[in-house]
Amino acid sequence: MLYICDIKYDTCMETIALDRKQTAFRLRKDLLERLKIEARKENRSLNNYVESVLMDVVYREPNDETLAAMKEAEEGKNLTKVDTSSFESFLKSLE
Repeated sequence: MLYICDIKYDTCMETIALDRKQTAFRLRKDLLERLKIEARKENRSLNNYVESVLMDVVYREPNDETLAAMKEAEEGKNLTKVDTSSFESFLKSLE
């Protein structure tokens, strides 16, 4: 196990070491430059940025629990109407 600690807030988080395999890809020069720019904008390494973009694409499909919640929302089950005409009305509708 790895531990990531934040000295400022005196907290530690237990993390699981992920098994990674080094690989190589050929990319167009303009695409690579764009990826570097986007990674810099987010203060991330190129590797971390590309991995997160790929993870978003690969794991885009919602799991069963999320699909069930989406279906329930579409059908309007267990949903409470919220009055947004004023802040006071909004608070009362949450009760």
